[in-house]
Amino acid sequence: MKMTVIGHWGGYPAKGEASSAYLLQCDDTSILLDCGSGALSHMQEYINPLELDGLILSHYHADHVADVGVLQHAYLIGNKLNNRNETLSIFGHNENEQEFQRLTYKGVTKGRPYDAHSSVTIGPFSIQFLRTEHSVPCFAMNVTCKGKVIVYTADSAYQPSFIPFAEYADLLLCESNFYVGMDAKSAGHMTSREAGFLALESKVKKLVLTHLPHFGSHETLKKEAEELFKGPVLLAEKGLVLEI
Repeated sequence: MKMTVIGHWGGYPAKGEASSAYLLQCDDTSILLDCGSGALSHMQEYINPLELDGLILSHYHADHVADVGVLQHAYLIGNKLNNRNETLSIFGHNENEQEFQRLTYKGVTKGRPYDAHSSVTIGPFSIQFLRTEHSVPCFAMNVTCKGKVIVYTADSAYQPSFIPFAEYADLLLCESNFYVGMDAKSAGHMTSREAGFLALESKVKKLVLTHLPHFGSHETLKKEAEELFKGPVLLAEKGLVLEI
């Protein structure tokens, strides 16, 4: 399984980059986790959007879904130009019915609901979900393909239920929107130390810090996480490719 970071910023993208979007590929299947601002433009450096086999959304904050609308238009125009009749499945929770209904568009995309008790299968991928502690309903994802596991926390304050959910994962893609000593919990996010603690307690093989802030030094985030987790710690960045 291969993961390519399309966007990793929290809130809004830095100049020339994108907010949350992660491309996962296994065999001939490609899925996208979240589709934030700038995602469609930057995704085209790695894959034609029409080649996606599925999109899974963690929640409906703009920095995770801002480019869903333009992706839908890419499918609308692409189908017409290429004389094809393909429908992209977009998976999202339906606790916000209005937002969920927007995932279905003119026959080119179809919204498909998931919840914490469901499992989604897309080709060789199997995805399970865990509700997180955030300001709106949000779900973490455990993505398995051919025995390899990537866990994506999405947006959340630290919660103990992450530990069994991420246990022994090959890669933990963990949000780290705040530094040590800051009040991340009230904002529904985690600190770098909490990310390191989660990686340690869940015994993952590798930690990638993402949903990064627009202030401070990201290298400090990395060092703070490394104080607890002694395995490899990486900072998400545009174009980072990891194969597991």
